[in-house]
Amino acid sequence: MEFAKYQGLGNDFVIMDGRSGPPMDPNGTQVRQLCDRRLGIGADGVILALPPQQGGDLRMRIFNGDGSEPEMCGNGIRCLARFVADQQQGACPATLAIETMAGLMRTTLQDRGEVTVDMGEPRLEPAAIPTTLGIGSRQVVAERLLVAGQVLEVTAVSMGNPHVVIPVGDVDQVDLEQLGPALETHPAFPNRTNVHVLQVLGDRQLRLRTWERGVGATMACGTGACAALVAARLLGLSQRKAQVVLPGGPLTIDWRDDRRVFMTGPAQRTFTGHVTLDSLAAPAATESPTSPPARPLVDQATEDAPSEDAPSTDTEAAAYAQAMSFLANTSLDEMLKLAANSLPQRTQRRGGPPIPPSAETMSDRDRRGH
Repeated sequence: MEFAKYQGLGNDFVIMDGRSGPPMDPNGTQVRQLCDRRLGIGADGVILALPPQQGGDLRMRIFNGDGSEPEMCGNGIRCLARFVADQQQGACPATLAIETMAGLMRTTLQDRGEVTVDMGEPRLEPAAIPTTLGIGSRQVVAERLLVAGQVLEVTAVSMGNPHVVIPVGDVDQVDLEQLGPALETHPAFPNRTNVHVLQVLGDRQLRLRTWERGVGATMACGTGACAALVAARLLGLSQRKAQVVLPGGPLTIDWRDDRRVFMTGPAQRTFTGHVTLDSLAAPAATESPTSPPARPLVDQATEDAPSEDAPSTDTEAAAYAQAMSFLANTSLDEMLKLAANSLPQRTQRRGGPPIPPSAETMSDRDRRGH
């Protein structure tokens, strides 16, 4: 399966095109392996481009690094729009209607690799976020909440997915690794929540650090930047349009008078390659739950240079396929026996003393308990 790796302000995604091929429905184990930065490709999430179901140009499914499926991702949808434009090489319309679990989103390609997304209206009612805070109120603004032994004033906003924003004097002084998971899984948020600490640099510039639900600390969060601007405006800390500076770079967020939020920021392809999805199967029922996942067979290549490991001729391809078939269908004991049987011939070719035919393999001795 071909994939492309894209990033938006350091928030990175594996993107696969399922618009014309067989239906794609990766399981949680496959997603976790794809996102693993040592055993897989490495990413914050996996995005599937799929055929539309409700009249849009295409449909987006996105999975977090832990295998969960969020409703929406601002950086992800910008990357998907740029992916489609790159795939269609100039034939892509400037504006795309993309179906998501949070509703229909429209993206517009801009100059210098940027993409503008109409994120729709923020949802402020407690039930729509959802949260148990502010029940009976129209919005959740500066609500006091006990988290990890401290009382915080939190403002909650949904951009199709839940967000909590906490204004602070200096975002660098916040222990996000401790606060993030404690607030993400707080009982006040039944579907968990994204967590953001917000520092006001001016009424047109905000600074943000993010703990993403199902991912952890990330370089950027598009929906979080939108939620932070909305929260800052509700708290009287910002204008309706401001630059939100994240660890990965800035986004421009505009909460317009018609109450729709527009986000503009970059999206960039970093590399392309192939992955063998069959090697990412879910573990067997007899496998130990603590066993490490099998390493996926990934062939990663840059945009301009073919992989050095890929077979380049029909002969090499046939040899590669034969080797893979041997490895897949031969047990370790059988391999050891083959190696032991060939040892006398190899030793004699090198001029060494002959090895008696009664020599045993280690696996033979192990089975007898020696």
